[in-house]
Amino acid sequence: MGGVSNATLSPPPPPPLPSADPDVAARLREALLAASFTADGLLELLGAPAYAALARSETVPALRATRGESPLETLARLFLLQQPVPHARVEKVLPVRACVDSGWLVPVGADEVAATVDVRPYGGPDGEDWFIVSDLGCAVGGAGGIGGGDGPADTGVVLGVGGASMTLAGITVRTPVAAALDLGTGSGIQALHAARHATRVTATDLNPRALHITALTLALSGAPAADLREGSLFEPVKDDERYDLIVSNPPFVISPGARLTYRDGGMAGDDLCRSLVQGAGERLNEGGFAQFLANWQHVEGEDWQERLRSWVPRGCDAWIVQREVQDITQYAELWLRDAGDHRGDQATYQARYDAWLDEFEARKVKAVGFGWITLRRTAAAEPVVTVEEWPHPVEQPLGDTVRAHFERLDYLRANDDAALLTAHFRLAGEVVQEQVGLPGAEDPEHVVLRQNRGMRRATKVDTVGAGFAGVCDGTLSAGRILDAIAQLVGEDPVLLRDRTPAQIRLLVGQGFLEPVG
Repeated sequence: MGGVSNATLSPPPPPPLPSADPDVAARLREALLAASFTADGLLELLGAPAYAALARSETVPALRATRGESPLETLARLFLLQQPVPHARVEKVLPVRACVDSGWLVPVGADEVAATVDVRPYGGPDGEDWFIVSDLGCAVGGAGGIGGGDGPADTGVVLGVGGASMTLAGITVRTPVAAALDLGTGSGIQALHAARHATRVTATDLNPRALHITALTLALSGAPAADLREGSLFEPVKDDERYDLIVSNPPFVISPGARLTYRDGGMAGDDLCRSLVQGAGERLNEGGFAQFLANWQHVEGEDWQERLRSWVPRGCDAWIVQREVQDITQYAELWLRDAGDHRGDQATYQARYDAWLDEFEARKVKAVGFGWITLRRTAAAEPVVTVEEWPHPVEQPLGDTVRAHFERLDYLRANDDAALLTAHFRLAGEVVQEQVGLPGAEDPEHVVLRQNRGMRRATKVDTVGAGFAGVCDGTLSAGRILDAIAQLVGEDPVLLRDRTPAQIRLLVGQGFLEPVG
C-alpha cells in the first residue's frame, strides 16, 4: 500500500537508503542466490512454523533456527531478522565493501555490520526468485513493526509484502500489455509483477522514499527499471497518456487524519478510493483493466451497493466484490493495532479511539466494507456493473477468472435469448452437483451446482437446470437439449424454451457453463 494523497505530514528526513546502483544490485543478487537466500531456501532452513511466525512479526523461532554460521543463516540474520553479524562472517558471503559503500550495509561497533533495509525473498508466479525491499521492521506488521506512535520514521515508512499486496497481485489480469501503471507503488511489488507482462511500467507514489525502494526491489529482483514518478493519484500522469493496465493498493484506510502515509489517504471518508476509481476510466485504453483494493463506507440510510455503482466511470464495465465488512469499533481497533497504538500510553490510545468513532458518527457511518474493484474500458452502448458480496474462500491467483468474467459479459451482451438457444455449451471443469433434501425423500428439496476452482461459487438450480447443465458437453445446442428434457419430463417444449434462457444466462454469467467456440 503506497501513499497517493496530497495531505501528509512533514517529518524529519528518514534514514538514508542504499544506492540503486544496478551493478552493485546485480552482485548482491548473485550472492543471495548463491547462498539459496530464496523463499524455498528459507522455508527449508527455518521450517514451516518459524517461517509462518515471521508473517505474524514473530522472530524468536527464526532466531533460534539461525544460530549456525552457514551462508544462508548469515543472510537470514542480516536481512530478514535485522541482526548485526560479524564482518568476517558476512565477508564470506557478500561483497561487503561494495555493500557498505553503496549503503546496503552499515558498520556497527568494531567488527560487525547490519542491514539498512529489510530484504525478503519472494517467489514469483513462475518460480522467479525475487526480493522485496522495505524499511527495517516493516516487512510485515504495519507501523507497529517499528514501534508505532508518532516517531519520525512512522509517517513515511515503506512496508513490505502483506496480505493486501498479495491479494491484489493475485487478482490482477496478466495478459501481455504495452503499458501498465502502478499507483501508490510502495515497495514495488505490483510493479515487479507487471514487469513480467508489460512492455513499459510506470510506478507512482506520493512518498519519494517508496519510489527509491521500488527501484531497489526491481534491481535486486533482476527486473527492468520502471518509470518512477512522484505525486498523488493521477497527478504524475500526463493528459495524453493511456494504459492497458492500472493497479493500485492505495492508502484506503478511512481514518481521522493522515498520520501514516502508507495507509491514510488524507481525504475525508472514502473519497480517496472514489477519486481513484472515477479517475481511472479516462486513463485506460479500449479493453484495458483497472484493478484496486478499496474500503468503502456503509452509511446509515444508504445502499452500499448503490454508493459503489455511483463511483464507476462512464464507458467502463465493472465488477465490485465486497469481501469483508467490519463495524466501526472493529475497524478502529484493527488500524490502531496496526500502528502499535495499543502498546503505548493508554490515555493516548483511548483518545485516538474516540477520534475514530467521532469521525464515523459525524458521517453516519455504521460499518466499513473491504474488497476488490475491477474496471474494464468498453465501447459497449450499455456497460455492465456487477456489485456483489462474496466473503467465502476463493482460489488465488484469480487473474484468469477476472478476465473470463468480462469475456462472459461480452458474450451475454452480444447474444439474446434466441441466440442462446442455438448455442452450444459445456460444463466448466471441476463443477460438482449436490442434492439437498431430507434423508429418504424421493426428490431433493433443491439442487446445488458448486465450483471447486476460481471464485468457488455455488448456485441453486431446479431439476431442469441441473439436467441441462449435466448434459452440456458441447455437442448439442441448448434448444435441442431442452426439447429432449421437455419430452422426458412431459412438459411443453415451447414453454420450456421460453423460461430457461434466464437460467442459462445466469449459469454462463457465473462461469458454470462455457460457450463452445
